[in-house]
Amino acid sequence: MSGPLRLTVDKTSPVPLYHQVAQGLEEVIRSGQLPPGTKLDNEIDLANSLNLSRPTMRKAMDQLVRAGLVVRKRGVGTQVIGPQVRRSLELTSLHEDLRSSGGTPSTDVLDFDVVPADEETALLLGLQAGDSVYHLVRLRCADGGPLALMENWIPQPLCRLSRGELVEEGLYSLMRGQGINFQLAHQRVGAVAANPFQAAHLGVAPGAPLVSMHRTAMDDTGRPVETGRHVYRADKYSFELTLVQR
Repeated sequence: MSGPLRLTVDKTSPVPLYHQVAQGLEEVIRSGQLPPGTKLDNEIDLANSLNLSRPTMRKAMDQLVRAGLVVRKRGVGTQVIGPQVRRSLELTSLHEDLRSSGGTPSTDVLDFDVVPADEETALLLGLQAGDSVYHLVRLRCADGGPLALMENWIPQPLCRLSRGELVEEGLYSLMRGQGINFQLAHQRVGAVAANPFQAAHLGVAPGAPLVSMHRTAMDDTGRPVETGRHVYRADKYSFELTLVQR
């Protein structure tokens, strides 16, 4: 970490010292003053610089690890990984979520074609095998960095799509603009190891953990209108949900 860390703590405050430190570090990370990849000083040096105990500093760093802002690496130390994209389990697109959270999404369309549906895709979309579907493969970036690799299939007669529009706008937004009213979706979230294709485009090592998501969405008539398989960088992305007692 270049330069001294300019944080202040108030030992007379009722707010725990470790939480004050964690909040201060979170602010400089989110502001970009400590960009992703920055290596932090070890906990002893950080504690000494703030005249705090090592256990207090360790609790502060533990809080940042749980928040997904830093990671501890054996032989390297503690590094900033930046804020994760946290996405609630709602029927929205990643493009919409990034925009609503203040991020800057961009898209590279790796493949765009109309192809005959295979048996699995036809079953998911309520079609006959061989019916025409759009097949899309897109790399979604957030604030210039790769975040997700998305593969989707959409019944071709349902809407009109183009490569150029998909670069500029999210898939769900384009479909809604043509009168498709998304109502519900079946979604499965899991984890996979990055294959060479995924690793190359997401900027991770082959075998690195990725968050996976399979989704089939229906419109307000119950008709399947889209199915997709997406993978996300696990160090930059998480799903968020609320559980209630029944």
